[in-house]
Amino acid sequence: MKFVTGGGLRVDYLITHDGQAHTGLIGGNALYAAVGAALWSDEVGLWARMGENYPEEWLAQLRPFPLHTAGLIRIPGPQDHRTFFAYTPNGPRDDTNPAAHFARISQPLPEALRDYVHSTPGQDNPDVYEPLALRPDDWPDAYDGVTANDSVVVHLSPLSLATHRHIPAALRQRGVRQVTLDPGERYMIPERANYIRQLLPQLDAFLPSDMEVRSLFGQAVNLQKAAATLCEWGTPLIVIKNGANGVLVMERGNGRVTHLPAYHPANDPRVVDVTGAGDSFCGGFMVGLAQTGSPIQAARMGLVSASLVIEGYGALYALGRGQEEAQMRLKEIQNSSTNR
Repeated sequence: MKFVTGGGLRVDYLITHDGQAHTGLIGGNALYAAVGAALWSDEVGLWARMGENYPEEWLAQLRPFPLHTAGLIRIPGPQDHRTFFAYTPNGPRDDTNPAAHFARISQPLPEALRDYVHSTPGQDNPDVYEPLALRPDDWPDAYDGVTANDSVVVHLSPLSLATHRHIPAALRQRGVRQVTLDPGERYMIPERANYIRQLLPQLDAFLPSDMEVRSLFGQAVNLQKAAATLCEWGTPLIVIKNGANGVLVMERGNGRVTHLPAYHPANDPRVVDVTGAGDSFCGGFMVGLAQTGSPIQAARMGLVSASLVIEGYGALYALGRGQEEAQMRLKEIQNSSTNR
């Protein structure tokens, strides 16, 4: 079985909750999702566009790991791969105004961020692809399954609305048997609700964050009721990622709602950088759903993936911990659930 994560490859600039700056890190949601998946399988492929300026030496960092790169597509010209996030001490993550955030921690603004606005311009446009947004024709033949035992499952990380509108149906036509999707935060707004309703029946699981759900339905919305509405719109599984509060899983078929806690309790000192937590959760969930058929077991695997990613800096940190550590944590979660 092949597991493919479609999304972006990025150059990350971030400020952590405790005011530490980390700049020029290899990142991107496709990579974090692939790392989350690779903690459970050696058959994980990246699918992303990158400009001529994406550093070849960064791609070399991927070679020691079980990440296939046949789906990385060079496109003409230099492209903007920058992503900036600031995690404020007592507030939400901000991906704008890096100058103010670096001033807040008394550090100079990196030269690379002088003209930065944010990493997702135009992602709410339903008809226009950004340069780095995947198109249906970008699918690499190398990732096609050829037998029943060589089937393909795909997770789509946050990308443009145009990408998410058109790629799931194209994947189904190619025989992809499972498609999961994490929406782009810029289009999770009431004005784009009709497009979201058109998208959901094409998916096996929809995995928004609580922030995105509240952006779509209103800040005061009950997350369980929101999940029920999203199920009614046509997706069999809704998984709402809620940071340190864990995840909510709603299954349309049996109406079951399950709340699973995050691996780390609040203020756990082992958590050093939460960048990529949601993406790595989705990668682990994708593999778990395909391997076990159980949404709850899939969510547990996703929680383990996220727990390992957030204990270090950079997208590749968790791969150094390995699949054995992931399996140990999964058993720990299962035993904890059984003993409650």
